[in-house]
Amino acid sequence: MGSLALLGAMPELSVFQYNLVDNIFSMTVATMGAAALFFFMGRSTVGVAYRPALMVSGIVVAIACYHYFMIRHSWQDAYQLSDGTKYVGTGAAFNDFYRYADWILTVPLLMVELVVVMRLAQSRATSLLTRLVIAAALMIALGYPGEVIQDPAGITMRWVWFGLSCIPFVYILYVLWVELTQSLETQPEAARGLISLARVVILVTWMVYPIAYALGSTPGALEAAAGSGGDPSGLVGLQVGYAIADMTAKAGFGVLIYFIARAKTYEDSKKGIGLEDVPTPIVATA
Repeated sequence: MGSLALLGAMPELSVFQYNLVDNIFSMTVATMGAAALFFFMGRSTVGVAYRPALMVSGIVVAIACYHYFMIRHSWQDAYQLSDGTKYVGTGAAFNDFYRYADWILTVPLLMVELVVVMRLAQSRATSLLTRLVIAAALMIALGYPGEVIQDPAGITMRWVWFGLSCIPFVYILYVLWVELTQSLETQPEAARGLISLARVVILVTWMVYPIAYALGSTPGALEAAAGSGGDPSGLVGLQVGYAIADMTAKAGFGVLIYFIARAKTYEDSKKGIGLEDVPTPIVATA
């Protein structure tokens, strides 16, 4: 999915609406930054086979932290307080393309971290990763043209692009659900519950994206985006929804990947493998 790449005619917002978006951006920056430190520092606590997954998790949230910092900076530049009661545009465009730049980098990496921690057979992992990365690229590429439509007259085409983007979106969720389900029997017992939970987490968190898109696609939201009145609540909902989805799909899912890695490290410890330089005793996490 995506968000408005460049919004020049900033709709008038209440103090609450402006601060809600600004604060959620701030929270996202802090969440992603803290998660990056956690994943990078936590690599030494899991077996060597699972450290690449945590490294990728750390890279994902570090990239997101930078982009959300830039998004928030652009948001603050685009608005100014007027009469102490409302926020109006400064004339500077709100550059939200940073989120698309983030997704084109991080969504494929999310697929990588999951496949790595699963430790599937090489041929199966390669096939799975290839399909998922291609589908992720198509999803983002097809969502972008709809996101940049700000004219209410183009609402039909906005929904057409949304529908096209949903095809690879649904495909990714289907493949991940099927693959994770099929892999349960081959996974260590200590990790099965967490992997089963991962299926639900992916499904629930990813469904927030189309909901946020829909909020920004109402006639009132598009009128506000075009600077012709309308109701900006949908645009506020879009920004808040995407930020929450990104925090859960990147930082939250990364924490789940960490616990899966810990659980599988615990199982490996029973066999005395993969623990050459793990500094602390491994205990069950599931």
